[in-house]
Amino acid sequence: MVPNYTYHRLKILIVFIVCLTGFGILMGRLGYLMLFQSAHYTALAEELHERERSIKAARGRIYDANGTVIADNRTVCTVSVIHSQISDADEVVKVLSEQLELDEVSVRKKVEKISSREIIKSNVDKAVGDAIRVFELDGVKVDEDYKRYYPFGSLASKVLGFTGGDNQGIIGLEVKYENYLKGQNGMILTQTDARGVEIDAAAEGRIEPVDGNSLYLSLDMNIQKFVEQEARKVMEQKQAKKVSVIVMNPKNGEIYAMVNVPEFDLNDPFTLNVPIDTSSMNSEEKQELLNQMWRNPCINDTYEPGSTFKIITAAAGLEEGVVSLTDTFHCPGYRIVEDRRIHCHKVAGHGSETFVQGVMNSCNPVFIEVGLRLGVENMCRYFNQFGLLSRTGIDLPGEAGTIMHKAENMGEVELATVSFGQSFQITPIQLITTASSIINGGIRITPHFAVEVRNSEETVIEKLSWETGERIVSEETSETMRNILEQVVAEGTGHRAYLEGYRIGGKTATSEKLPRSENRYIASFIGFAPADDPEVIALITIDEPQGIYYGGTIAAPVVSNIFDNILPYLGIEKEELPEESSEN
Repeated sequence: MVPNYTYHRLKILIVFIVCLTGFGILMGRLGYLMLFQSAHYTALAEELHERERSIKAARGRIYDANGTVIADNRTVCTVSVIHSQISDADEVVKVLSEQLELDEVSVRKKVEKISSREIIKSNVDKAVGDAIRVFELDGVKVDEDYKRYYPFGSLASKVLGFTGGDNQGIIGLEVKYENYLKGQNGMILTQTDARGVEIDAAAEGRIEPVDGNSLYLSLDMNIQKFVEQEARKVMEQKQAKKVSVIVMNPKNGEIYAMVNVPEFDLNDPFTLNVPIDTSSMNSEEKQELLNQMWRNPCINDTYEPGSTFKIITAAAGLEEGVVSLTDTFHCPGYRIVEDRRIHCHKVAGHGSETFVQGVMNSCNPVFIEVGLRLGVENMCRYFNQFGLLSRTGIDLPGEAGTIMHKAENMGEVELATVSFGQSFQITPIQLITTASSIINGGIRITPHFAVEVRNSEETVIEKLSWETGERIVSEETSETMRNILEQVVAEGTGHRAYLEGYRIGGKTATSEKLPRSENRYIASFIGFAPADDPEVIALITIDEPQGIYYGGTIAAPVVSNIFDNILPYLGIEKEELPEESSEN
C-alpha cells in the first residue's frame, strides 16, 4: 500500500503553524513586558535583592519653664538576625542568649526561622549592643535606637505621660503633642545576592531620620517638686487616699505645678505604685489597675466641690444684683427649703450676720438664700456664662465634664444644695479655672502647660496661643470678690492660710462623698496671692483624710506652706507692715 505523504505533510504543517503561532504570542508578550512593563519588573527584581532596616528618629525633648530637660532620650539597640547570612547558627544562638539573657530555645527558634529579618530583642542597653558587635557574627545586626528617659522619675508623671515600645506617646503631654514630638524615621537600604547575602556594604543606602521637635512648658519642676513634698506629707499625716494640687497663674492660665500623689515611675510605668498581689488576677484586671494608676484626678475625676464653690455663687449673686455686701441674714443653724431641713456646718448657727460675714463663716443658710434669690433660670445661666457647663480646654487628654442638673429637673431643694457646692460634680481644673476667671478681673482663661515648640536647632517654630474667653463678671464684681476672699483668710474659716507679709485670699471646703452614710470626706482649699493683684492661685484636695477632715484645718495650712516657699521664688515680695514702714 502506497503511503499517504500528503496526509502527513498536512499534519506537520498544522503542528508547525500552531507552534509558530504560540511562539509569536510568546514573543509578543515578551516584547510587551520588555517595552511597556520593564520599570515594574525591574523594581520587583531590585526589591528581591534589597534589605530595609528602620532608623528610629530621636523623639523631641520636653523642657520645663527653666529650660530643664524633663523628658529625654537614651540610646538603645535593636538586635536582629538575617537568616540567609548566618554562617554558624549555634554560635549565634549561644552569644545572643548569653548577652541578652534570653532562653536559648526561644533565641534558636528566631535564628532558624526563614525570614528576611527577625528581631531578637529591642530596647537593649547600648553597652550590651556594643558587646555583641565585638563578636562580628555573620547575619547579626545591631542597630541603634532611642528609648524615652525621664530624669525626674515619678515627678509630674500623670502630666508628662510616657511612651510605648514604639516610642509613641500613650498618656499625658506625650500623647497630646505626639505630632510635634515624634519625628520621622530614617531607613538603611542594602543590596544582596540571590542567596540574600549583602554584596557590598559600601554601597549601603541611607535615608537620615528627622528628629522630633522640642516642647517647652510653663510647668516649673522646682515648684512641682516642693508641692509634691507638701502633698506627700499631708497624705501620710492624714492617711489619705490621695492628694491633688494645682498651682496656676490666674491671669493667663499657665500651670506651674500639677501634683497627684501617689505618682508612678515614668521609667517603669507598667509596675504598680502600690503593693498589690496580682498573681490571681487576669490581664483585664491588671490593666484596670494600671489605668487607675495612670489617671490624673485633677482633670479625669469629678467631685462635689463643697464650700469652695461658694465663690461662684457669691460672684453670680453680686453680678446679678440680688445681694449686696451689707445685706443681713439670720442663721439658726439650718434653713428649711420645701420639706427639707438643710443644716449649716455650725449646728448652733451663726446668728445675725452680713453677707460678707456669711462668706467668712462659710454659712450654708446665707448661700441658700442667695441661690433662691437667683432662681433656677439665673443659676443655670451663670453656670453657662462662667463656662462651667463646658470643658476648660486644658492641653491634656481625657478631661471630664461637669455633671449638673438639667434646668427642668431643678427644684428649690436642688437649687439650695447647688448654691453651697453639693448635688453636682465638677473637676478640680474646672473649679480653679473658674475661680481664676472671677478674681483676675473677670476674663475666662484656658489652663495650659505648653508654651512653645522648637526644632532640633532650637529655633522657635511655633509659639502656642491659648484662647481668652469672654468676660464672665465685671471688674467691679471681681474686685469685690478679691476683697471678700481676703477677709476669709484674714479673719474667717481660712485663717490657717494666713501668711505674714502677704495678702492672701481664699476659701475652704469640706465635702461629704456619696453615699453620705459612709462618712467619707474631701477636704480642700483654694487660695491666691497677692489678694489685690493675683499672680498665683492654688487648689488642694485631700481625699478621705482620717481623723480631723475639715478643709480649713488640714488643707489651708498646706497652701500657706506652698505660698511661703514659691511666692519669693516667683519674685513676689512681702509687703512691709505699716508700723515697720513708719519706723524706717
